[in-house]
Amino acid sequence: MSKFDNEYIDLCKKILNEGVEVQNRTGVNSLKIPTYSFEFDLSKEFPILQSKQTFIRQAIIEMLWIWQMQSNDVRELHKRNVHIWDEWMVDGDGIYRIYEADIEKTPYDPDRKVPVFGNFIVNEDNRYGNDIPIFDKNHKIMYAKSKIEGKNIKAAKYFGPEYAYTIGTAYGYITNRYKHTQNLINTLKNNPNDRRMVKSLWQDDFIRTAVLPSCVWSTEWDVTGDKLSLLVHQRSCDVPLGLPFNVPQYSAMLMMISQVTGLKAGMIQYSIKDAHIYVNQIKEIEEQIRRWEHYNLLRKKKSANDLINNKKSLEFALSCDLMDKVREAVQAELNVVNLALSIKKPELVINPNVDDFFKFDNSKDLNDVTIKNYRHLGKIKIPRVQ
Repeated sequence: MSKFDNEYIDLCKKILNEGVEVQNRTGVNSLKIPTYSFEFDLSKEFPILQSKQTFIRQAIIEMLWIWQMQSNDVRELHKRNVHIWDEWMVDGDGIYRIYEADIEKTPYDPDRKVPVFGNFIVNEDNRYGNDIPIFDKNHKIMYAKSKIEGKNIKAAKYFGPEYAYTIGTAYGYITNRYKHTQNLINTLKNNPNDRRMVKSLWQDDFIRTAVLPSCVWSTEWDVTGDKLSLLVHQRSCDVPLGLPFNVPQYSAMLMMISQVTGLKAGMIQYSIKDAHIYVNQIKEIEEQIRRWEHYNLLRKKKSANDLINNKKSLEFALSCDLMDKVREAVQAELNVVNLALSIKKPELVINPNVDDFFKFDNSKDLNDVTIKNYRHLGKIKIPRVQ
């Protein structure tokens, strides 16, 4: 059984049962608990959720975008068919547009416009602020309209043309500016007992010019014996969407860095502040919990022969002409049976011939990293909050 899934489902239940509902910058309330932590031994399990499908290709490409390509340019992700940062990209005119989360409450209005405010302008008191309107060359307040068909614009911030198509001074911008990856690998190779291998993506000088300041903001690296371990800190955690990506991608990074420095991957410890579920994600999380509990029950109560017979019946049903909702239900049950029959754990396989982190393939095909034996309980479409 997956330790990560059990930990993850326990965290979701804790948030749903004990979390406090709070307002936040997005306009969509969240249920939150203040802290949570867990750890995994990568010699025993590669932590990837099986209670729902995780798109590991996208997760690892995002990690390489930050730590290998050291880029903040969202177009680099587009080249690789990854679109997870699209809603946080500064548009070509240098304006970052924020959109309403719930279109049902506010029907789309293509003529709606909002004033553009400065995101990092110094005001008359010489303090940073985000409430200063931007004026055009005619000394008129700038306004912005939606650039996404069907989505209402809620607010707009001016970053300037130099930040077009980027996420501002966040993530890859910071790793590149401070050469975090190069310095880490150099230290691991030449001074592995160093106790100062801390890499921070949280830099005060660049917070105002970041569209979204880094959520996973700090990594601490340790070599004990021949094992490399990693402590990850996350300041804010979208548990339904972010965490299923973050844990396997930093586990993959640990394994890849271990390989190129001649070490073995040890423990990954994960520390979260403000673990939350947005209120418009609760239904989907409850479905994920239900699936996992159903899988555990089936696995305990059914023999292998019973599961095999169930599988045959479900596969036959799928060969018949079924209504869409019935077909979805049958497929979901087949996913549960297939996972219950699976005896092998998911395994991340890394090309053993790569000895330089910067030479790992980062193309859309991700040729040097694959996952084996990955069975899951299917997709769950979870609302994204900007």
